[in-house]
Amino acid sequence: MQRPYDLPSLTSLNCFEAAARKLSFKAAASELNVTPTAVSHQIRALETELGQDLFRRQHRGVELTEAGAYLFNAVQRSFEAISDVVRDMRGPAAEDDVMVLASTAVSSLWLTPRLSEFWLHHPDINVSQIVSDAADLDAIVDLSLHYGVLPEGDQSCAQLFQDRICAVSSPGFAEHHAIRSARDLYCVPLIHVTRERHPWTEWPDWLSELACPQPTGKRVTVNNYMIGLQMAKEGMGALLGWDGLVGHLIEAGELVTLGTESVVSPQCFYIKTHRRASAKAKKFRDWLVAQSAKGEGG
Repeated sequence: MQRPYDLPSLTSLNCFEAAARKLSFKAAASELNVTPTAVSHQIRALETELGQDLFRRQHRGVELTEAGAYLFNAVQRSFEAISDVVRDMRGPAAEDDVMVLASTAVSSLWLTPRLSEFWLHHPDINVSQIVSDAADLDAIVDLSLHYGVLPEGDQSCAQLFQDRICAVSSPGFAEHHAIRSARDLYCVPLIHVTRERHPWTEWPDWLSELACPQPTGKRVTVNNYMIGLQMAKEGMGALLGWDGLVGHLIEAGELVTLGTESVVSPQCFYIKTHRRASAKAKKFRDWLVAQSAKGEGG
């Protein structure tokens, strides 16, 4: 019988999504509770069916090809949509859970690293996350993290931090293109992040703020900041970085700033408290706001 949808094996798509998200067959295998060989076999079968490579295999790991990134974006959006419906059908989480909504970038680079510190002081509060770059799920969470203009007069919203935005890249990219200031960026490959849940500042705005020429070089576009960040670390282009999100990568030497110029972000990162928020959720919110006020948030 002919299948109603022209799709590859869902098992292979599941393996591909995990490997693409983690950029590691081994990590994907651990998450899926299978062997790395099984993950590799499924992805090879998927590549054979599609007639093109989805990953570049390297000694230190794997990275997505252009075709792989294209498929990953589609699969991730589809899985998120299914997950949203299933979660909605299951109903709200247990009362003891604090449910937080954040984008992939904010969750990975800012929120998740702070959870271990919070749990040291509040081991009785279980914080769960819904990570989404597209879906509007505010109605089923206690708290949500946003990048935008802080709503004036809205007592449910509190600012966390407001960053400076700088240009970043891999050390090799900076050296190869001899970038010394923002004016050297107009003709080099730039990574543009679009269609995020949060409306990031883009290159034309940043360069205009510094009275620099508009970009004429190669444009690399992705719709996920974490993929853009990986591309920057691999030397594929320069990326705009919020110091509160990528500062630890600069300190670790994985990224370098390109020139000394930066601009104050026109928008801030803030937290919104929703009607269903419990006392525990509000305690977690207050802790995050206090940490940010002490200069540990941004």
